[in-house]
Amino acid sequence: MRTRNGGAYPKPRSDNISSHNQRTKRQHAFGLGSSQRQDPPRKRLRPAERPEFFEWLHDDLVLSILSKLAASASSTSDLINVLLTCKRFNGLGMNPLVLLKASRKSMAIRAKNWSESAHRFLKLCADAGNLEACYTLGMIRFYCLGNRGSGASLMARAAMASHPPALYSLAVIQFNGSGGSKSDKDLRAGAALCARAALLGHVDALRELGHCLQDGYGVRRSVPDGRRFLLHANARELAAALSHPLFLPLLGSSPGSACPLLSDFGCALPPPDPHPANRFLIEWFSSRRVEPDGLRLCSHVGCGRPETRRHEFRRCSVCGLVNYCSRACQALDWKLAHKAQCVPMDRWINE
Repeated sequence: MRTRNGGAYPKPRSDNISSHNQRTKRQHAFGLGSSQRQDPPRKRLRPAERPEFFEWLHDDLVLSILSKLAASASSTSDLINVLLTCKRFNGLGMNPLVLLKASRKSMAIRAKNWSESAHRFLKLCADAGNLEACYTLGMIRFYCLGNRGSGASLMARAAMASHPPALYSLAVIQFNGSGGSKSDKDLRAGAALCARAALLGHVDALRELGHCLQDGYGVRRSVPDGRRFLLHANARELAAALSHPLFLPLLGSSPGSACPLLSDFGCALPPPDPHPANRFLIEWFSSRRVEPDGLRLCSHVGCGRPETRRHEFRRCSVCGLVNYCSRACQALDWKLAHKAQCVPMDRWINE
């Protein structure tokens, strides 16, 4: 646009500056304004702006991973540490699908660590359908907390799902009439529960049923069948011992250091590991005396069951110093320790 004199209007200064700046930026961008080539600056993402790939995982995949971790947990702390990792793990880790798969070792709560939160954890696992939690919490409630009805119902829930330790524990309760009077004993029901547990391969049930058949206790007496069940129990112990890392030939082993149940085969077995529920009973009653109430504990070191009434357990007929909740515990403790300690009663009375 020109003036009347024919001259041109000058361009605004701001336009000149902006065009100059655009030209300068363009030259720097293509390396025309400097002797060295410079890359365009990169935008750095803040930590809050970075993508979280863990959040993209679907809940079903995380539940599957947590279920496998719970099934392979070697202790309770392993499972708890996973739940404490993050808020998402804590929420999904308490899902019934995860608690259902929790392993037996993850239920091995120590008596010194017992608390309301531990009770709640076992209750959540039992409500999710975990059989080990049903059996462990049932044993704790029945023998330790004195809640006989709730404990027996939890063990019965596990027994109806063919849980061998629960079946055997209910058989012991029926044999002794635990939680009731002496007239509440039901020998036939105890033998039936013991037979079902023995059918599932439970070693203590096999041994108990073998002695019941030999003595005619709750079943028709059959000595050959009783010996067959006892032999089956020893064979299962041998199979378990062959896979045990401490399995050694019987060469100069000291008495009491191993369980010589299979001494006829030239083998020495380490004492069997008690179930986490039995270990809890042992630790619980080792710090709480029950003798002043006239109640005694089973003398087998791997049992831990106490009497629920006076003179409930049977005593050794030779010395009368030890007592057992079942024939299986008596047979196991006899070969483990009591055989070397038993002295006839008349001998130590005369001394």
